[in-house]
This record gives sequence, structure tokens and C-alpha cells, in this order.
Amino acid sequence: MSAIDDLPPLREVIATHGLSARKSLGQNFLLDLNLTAKIARQAGDLSESDVLEIGPGPGGLTRGLLSEGARKVLAIEKDARCLPALAEIAHRYPGQLQVIEGDALEIDPLAHLTPPIRVAANLPYNVGTELLVRWLTPPRWPPFWQSLTLMFQREVAERIVAQPGSKTYGRLAVLSQWRSDARIVMSLPPGAFTPPPKVSSAVVHLDALSGPRFEADATVLSRVVAAAFNQRRKMLRAALKGTAPDIEDRLTAAGIKPTDRAEQVPLEGFCALAREVAKG
Repeated sequence: MSAIDDLPPLREVIATHGLSARKSLGQNFLLDLNLTAKIARQAGDLSESDVLEIGPGPGGLTRGLLSEGARKVLAIEKDARCLPALAEIAHRYPGQLQVIEGDALEIDPLAHLTPPIRVAANLPYNVGTELLVRWLTPPRWPPFWQSLTLMFQREVAERIVAQPGSKTYGRLAVLSQWRSDARIVMSLPPGAFTPPPKVSSAVVHLDALSGPRFEADATVLSRVVAAAFNQRRKMLRAALKGTAPDIEDRLTAAGIKPTDRAEQVPLEGFCALAREVAKG
């Protein structure tokens, strides 16, 4: 018996269904159900929320979310080998788990979810950052989600919460902190996973703000920040020269020294620059 429900332990599930993790899918399975329940608790009170989970694999976090009282879990899984194991969980929690087979980058989950919605996932390493950026830069804000509780490589997690002046400060920090409160809530060693990855992992929790901290157009801000950090060793007047012909004047108008580098500019500065660039 496992610690959180009466379904078989995950090692047994993996053996029964032949679910060896595939590197091509960015899979690393978390087998300790006490840990998956702890991650689920970091997502907050789930009893009145639908939860979107990406890449459930054999269902460790899925079981944690359901055992912690999630109203409904929508799990999107690309690996068809995992579907029978997830079907067993759906049978145990009738009406609370819906599984969609497919690529999370190509599926719109909103037709299957009822607000309020939270996202909780041990994201596959090869799509995690792209999904996060999509969730942070929708056409309209507030977004469809109230919170994101996501597991990443530790390095990625630190980039999300980084502050100006640090080597990890970059595009993810600016986009994450512009319209959400982001913090690292758990750390996990490689040995917690099967197979053990080469790096440590961490869980980041992001709460959506009702509006941005500073006014800016999302598309322009994303473009400016990407250009600035793509050449982070260059002075901004050089890194951003393709953004506007008079970029030095716009940097000055935004209160930024043209000789500064991207990692020196705080969130407020990037938003001010995005407003200047948006003037055309």
C-alpha cells in the first residue's frame, strides 16, 4: 500500500506497464508519493479548483493532486504507454480525472476546464520553459490560471526568481515577476527521481497578479527583453540597436544608461523602455 491512496506503489505501476523513462520525452519520474503529495499541497487549496497537469507520466503527482482534494485534474500526456496507468487512477477517482493524449504545446485545455484553474506539473525538461513563457504572456490578463506550481531543473527555477545584477537574472525573471509573485517552495535532489537526472530540481510557485506591476505592452516587452539578454554581454545601445534607430534616446528617456548591460536593468526599467519603444 502506498502512503496516500490504496493504489499500488509507483515502482510497481512502472514495472507492470513497462514505463521506463524516455530521455527523448524529457522524462524523469518522481516515485515517492509522499513527495508528490507535498508538491500538490504547495499549489494551495485545490478543493474548489480544476487543475491542469502536463506530463503526468505514471501519475505520481496526479495521485497527489487528487488525494489532496482537487475538484478535477486534466492531465495531458504525450506518451501513450502511460495511459493505462492513468486509467487506473481515473477508475479510483471517478469523475475527477480526465486524460488527454497529445502534445501540450498543441492542445488548448480550456475547453475541458472550469475556473478557477491552477496548473501543477513536473514539467518535461524539453518543453518546460516554453510552456512557462506562454502562460506568462497571454493576449489578455489576468490569465486563465490563478497559480502555477511547477518543477524545473534548479538552474531554471533560480532564473525565474533572480534579481537584477545576478548572473541568473534574465528574460524568465522579468516575465515571471512582471505579472506574478514567484518563489521557490521546494528543492529535490537527483536521487528523488528515476532515472536520477544530472542536476537538482526545484518547485516554483507563481501566483498571478490582477495586473502588471508596471504598465507595458506584453509583446513589446517580450521583444525588448529577449533582444537585451540575447547579447547580455553587450551594452544595451549595441544589443538593442535593431529595436529602434534612435535606441540611445529611448534608453535615456526610460531612465536607462545606454552603456548599461541587460542584467543591470530592473523590471521597472524594462517596462519603461517597452513603453518608449511602443511609441513607434
